Order: sequence, then structure tokens, then C-alpha cells
Amino acid sequence: MNRVVIASKNKHKLEEIKAILKDFSLDIKSMDEVGLADLEIIEDGNTFEENAMKKAQEVMNASGNIAIADDSGLEVEAIGNKPGVYSARFAGENASDRENNQKLLRLLEEVPFEKRNAKFVSVIAVAFPDGRKLSVRGEILGKIGYEEKGENGFGYDPLFIVEAFQKTFAEMPPSLKNKISHRAKALEKLKNELKKFI
Repeated sequence: MNRVVIASKNKHKLEEIKAILKDFSLDIKSMDEVGLADLEIIEDGNTFEENAMKKAQEVMNASGNIAIADDSGLEVEAIGNKPGVYSARFAGENASDRENNQKLLRLLEEVPFEKRNAKFVSVIAVAFPDGRKLSVRGEILGKIGYEEKGENGFGYDPLFIVEAFQKTFAEMPPSLKNKISHRAKALEKLKNELKKFI
């Protein structure tokens, strides 16, 4: 069985990736489980693609196993597609989800609903010990609400309204979010690509 290390310390991401890859006969491990809890990866890329590949490459080098990394974030049209690659640290280095959300709401205070277009982007990269690499991208369009709604999810989920459902990601059950999200779309593409590799 192929061992795969998920290059993330975010337990929500780990759960989502595991849930979506359950059809493969893969032995999926977290960084903690393979002794890489202290590995610090500096995310200094200008794009989601660069950051995802850097994380996958470093974890693959350190573990000797196939590594899967996700770099994802929110792009909001009205503020020049920010926060983008800085989504997790939008309000500062160790900002909480709440602080990031509050900063976003402040920046959009004067922006009418029809101009609050946003998209969530997820890029998933895979690095194989034999040097092969692949990356895929998933996106979902939506709007940014005026206040946080819902108890599920993480990050900007309470603000991101999926128009087809008229609900934020945080108001949806995880099973629905995991079917339609940017990460679900990227992982769906990844599944198809992995079939050629594994």
C-alpha cells in the first residue's frame, strides 16, 4: 500500500483530504504521524501553485513518501483579489480566523452586495519520491456576506456565501461542503490524475 503524507498541520484540511481520498487504497498519514511535527515550511511563493508544490516537495524529501499538499485561500474582487496567498495571515502572522474575517469585513464595509464577488481557490500538489510531480486547481465562486453565519467549517467559511444554495459554507453540513467546495473540485481532479500515477 502506498504511504502518503499530507503536508499540513491543519486538522480540518487533513479530515477533508482523507474523506475525499478514501476510495484509494492509500495509507494516509499526517506530518505528526511520520515524525515531522516540527518541520517548518516557509510559504514564500507568489501563487498557490508555488506554495503547494514547495510544501509537497519538502515533506516528500523529509519523509521519503509521496506527499500531498494543499495551498488554498480566498480572492475577493473588490480588494484586488486579496487576501490570496496571505489568507491565513491576512490580519497578521498568528491571526485567528475571527481576526481575518473582521479585517475582511472592515475592508468591504462600503462595498454593495453585488460587488462582493469572491472565489475560493485550492491548489493541490503531489510530489513523488521518483521525481514526478503534479498539481491541480479547484475554484468555487461566491459572495462575501455582511456578517459571519454558521457554525461549521473554518477560516472564511462563515462569510463565504455559495449563491446556488444562498448559504455560507459554515451553514452547510460538512458532507455538502465536501461535495462542492474548491478543495473537493481539486481533489476530484487529483483522483483522476492519481489513477494514471498509482
